[in-house]
Amino acid sequence: MSNGRALYAADSAKSQGRRYAEPPATPRSEFQRDRDRIIHSTAFRRLEYKTQVFVNHEGDLFRTRLTHSIEVAQIGRTIARLLALDEDLTETIALAHDLGHTPFGHVGQDVLNECMKPHGGFEHNLQSLRVVDELEQKYAEFEGLNLTFEAREGILKHCSPRNAPLLGDVGRRFIEGRQPSLEAQIANLADEIAYNNHDVDDGLRSGLISLEQLETVPLFRRHLDAVRERYPKLTDRRLIHETVRRMINTLVVDLVQQTQAKLAEHKPGNLDEVRQCPPLAAFSPAMKAEHMELKRFLFQNLYRHYRVVRMSEKAKRLIREMFDAFMANAKLMPPEFQARAEQDPARAVCDYIAGMTDRYAIREYKRIFDIEELA
Repeated sequence: MSNGRALYAADSAKSQGRRYAEPPATPRSEFQRDRDRIIHSTAFRRLEYKTQVFVNHEGDLFRTRLTHSIEVAQIGRTIARLLALDEDLTETIALAHDLGHTPFGHVGQDVLNECMKPHGGFEHNLQSLRVVDELEQKYAEFEGLNLTFEAREGILKHCSPRNAPLLGDVGRRFIEGRQPSLEAQIANLADEIAYNNHDVDDGLRSGLISLEQLETVPLFRRHLDAVRERYPKLTDRRLIHETVRRMINTLVVDLVQQTQAKLAEHKPGNLDEVRQCPPLAAFSPAMKAEHMELKRFLFQNLYRHYRVVRMSEKAKRLIREMFDAFMANAKLMPPEFQARAEQDPARAVCDYIAGMTDRYAIREYKRIFDIEELA
């Protein structure tokens, strides 16, 4: 251990640096500076009106990309502390991981990728990196947020073989088969814990799935039974919350224990050795199987529910028609995107649409296609 952190933890004092040199961040650490830049970014604020499963106008209490990112950060920091990792780096990656997400959730990502196939495609992880490297316009001396290598590496969770060679230092690990920091690995799994369990909560709140249906899922049923046994008179929202919080705790404890076992097996002595190991952050095989069963349930019963599918089809049409309209006439976009379109029309259109919130996308669609809407 060093300064309360494990030897294999990331150390901001030994960071591989930023794309543009800057004076030290003292009294903050470099990873604290990264986190603060994310929180103050325009893209982070937009997450308030970007959807998880339910479109913004469908209810005030459903998760948004913003509340989801905060929940991922909370879970990630807890795990990082238990494993003696750098909490600030874990939090930074968690808060930034969805900055490149499109409006309308995964369906927005899918249709934008279809539109962009002739032009290099669209990957939301790559878009998140593009946001922090180029699209944020705040600082006088550089484009983007100029984050550390370690933060940028963690934001880029996945990358296609086609794009990896184009990304320089952060793309190299996908070519060489290396792993990112443990902080990045933990943030990725904290994301899974958060969205699966909170989609259960939102699905029940919406009425699209029921307790009776979820009782067929062993991970949920086991914790629901435990809550009912301890609190036999508990009903409604508190019953659901007590069940979900126990599922999250079980997943976190399992993840910590399995990761500790892998660390004991591989014995990395520093961050470079972590990168050379197979993935070290993991659930136990039994917990992974239960978690996958929960994911399959949500896919079949929530994400494919006819009400969600109806909204998804509307979102597909909206994004596809806007993309075609902007490609046909870039002057329909705001001036800054018109200027970018002179260099790369498709990427400028993609950046504009990907940055939209749900409600802005709906308004912009009406402005373009509804004859009665003012410009």
